[in-house]
Formats: sequence, C-alpha cells, structure tokens
Amino acid sequence: MALPLIYHDDYSPPLPPGHRFPMEKFRLLRDHLVDSGLTRDDALLRPELCPREVLALAHDRDYVDRYCDGEMSREELRRLGLPWSPALARRTVRAVGGSLLAAEQALQHGLACHLAGGTHHAHRDHASGFCIFNDLAVIALALLESGRVGRVLIFDCDVHQGDGTARILANVPDAVTVSLHCEKNFPARKAESDWDIPLAPGLGDADYLKVVDDTLGYLLPLYQPDLVLYDAGVDVHRDDALGLLALSDAGLAARDSRVIEHCLERDIPLVGLIGGGYDKDRALLARRHAQLHFSAARAWQRYGLG
Repeated sequence: MALPLIYHDDYSPPLPPGHRFPMEKFRLLRDHLVDSGLTRDDALLRPELCPREVLALAHDRDYVDRYCDGEMSREELRRLGLPWSPALARRTVRAVGGSLLAAEQALQHGLACHLAGGTHHAHRDHASGFCIFNDLAVIALALLESGRVGRVLIFDCDVHQGDGTARILANVPDAVTVSLHCEKNFPARKAESDWDIPLAPGLGDADYLKVVDDTLGYLLPLYQPDLVLYDAGVDVHRDDALGLLALSDAGLAARDSRVIEHCLERDIPLVGLIGGGYDKDRALLARRHAQLHFSAARAWQRYGLG
C-alpha cells in the first residue's frame, strides 16, 4: 500500500478577498501532490467530522458549541483573525477529524501525513492566531484516554511557539510538548512547554538542523513515546511572510526527512501535520508544504512500511 495521506474537499472554504490567511493552500497542496504523481485524488483518505465530545477533551464545551453554532463575539473573532461562516466551521471540525484519522493511520502503519493540521495556537476556551480547535491536543488526549498510546510526544517545528498546545497539556504528564520556535515572534507572551527551544532570528539550515538532531537524539530515547505528532510548519523558510528564520528549500526538506528518520529508526510511529506557512504566492507555498509529503513517501519506501 501507499503512504496514507488525509485530505477533504472542505479544507479550502472561501475567505474575503485579500485575506492574509492562505486558505487555498490546502487545495493547492492536494493539486500539487496529485500533479506530481505522488498520489491520486481517489487514493486520499477522507475524514469524518470530529464529534463535539471529542473536541471537548481539549476544549471547554461551551466554547466548542458557541463556535460551531456561530455564536462567537466580535472580539473573539478579531482575536482569531478569521470570519465565521458555516463552511469554515465545517472545515474546522473536519480538519480535526483529519488529524485524528492521520494519527490512527500512523499507529497502524508507522507513518501518515495530513494535508492540513497543526493548529497549535488554539487554547482551551478561545481561538488565537488563525487557530480554532487544537488538533494536536485533541489527538494526544483522545489517544491517551482510549489507551491506544501510553505516551505522545509533540514535536512542533512551526516558527511560532505552540502556546495553546503547551497550556492545554500542561498537566498531562504523558503528553510531552516540544517547541522549536523563533524567540522573537508571535505570540508575544510565551507559554511553558515541557521543552522550549527558542531560536535566534536569522538562523539558517546548518545550525537549525543541528538543533533538530540534538533535540530528537536526546528526547526520543528519554521519553520513548508511542507516537510523535510532528508539526512541520514551513514558516521557518527564509521567504515566509510571518517568520524570522532563514531555512532554504533544501533545509526544509532535510528537516522533514531527519525528523521522520529519527522516529522510524526507533520504531516510533509518526504523523505529519503541515502547520503554518504564509506567502502571497499560494502555489509556491503549497510546494513548500509538499516537502513533508515527499520526504514521508521516500521514508515509507526506504523503511518498507505498510
């Protein structure tokens, strides 16, 4: 079988013209992976909507209901940065379902990737930074509560700190939060992850990759997780509109390959989530995100998974 890839046509609902969030990148990512021959549209796994009671494992139930029912205040929507619509609400809930499906596939086959996910700024009772529900926290809590895993490690390589994830999981010892992020970037008020690795603005490929290798080389043997959730944000790229690091295309590809290999060499299943990325050239942005899926497909073949 082929590398499990998860996607749904709900993922790119329309936003007002000129909106800074690149909602169409999910559809363009799918198109690029299909056009490149990595997959076929009919081979992509389509997720169900995530049930509200599962969302409520990580979020206040009143907040879940108010968002899903379109009852958010103007101030709440301002903090989120996205307008409410039935299509966006459906997309939001579907995408968490997609991350859950990706995690289930990774546990079954050793590796799986979502064509969305990594909404790490969503907090227990409020949205922030384009993130409504925190799929990383939902996955961790759902799998731990069900007994499917005994320990989850979240390896967040988005350029911004995973503040929502850190706060939601602060008192969950078997959900280990690790955040590699630019020290001078959103959010201004950082949370406290289990392991925060703040990086200086302008850090390039070689120094960044050494941090990745050193961090995983130390933490994976230390915790021996049953699953790694990898937030593969591409806003670490030197041309990203909202990031301050300086990775090249080759650096991004090397990062994704190394993270995957660190896990698979230790027989630790990994689920890849695309995280953040911002560029006015949406097709170029989609190709940056696709590095994750190409790296994963190569590893799938190399390690004989399936």
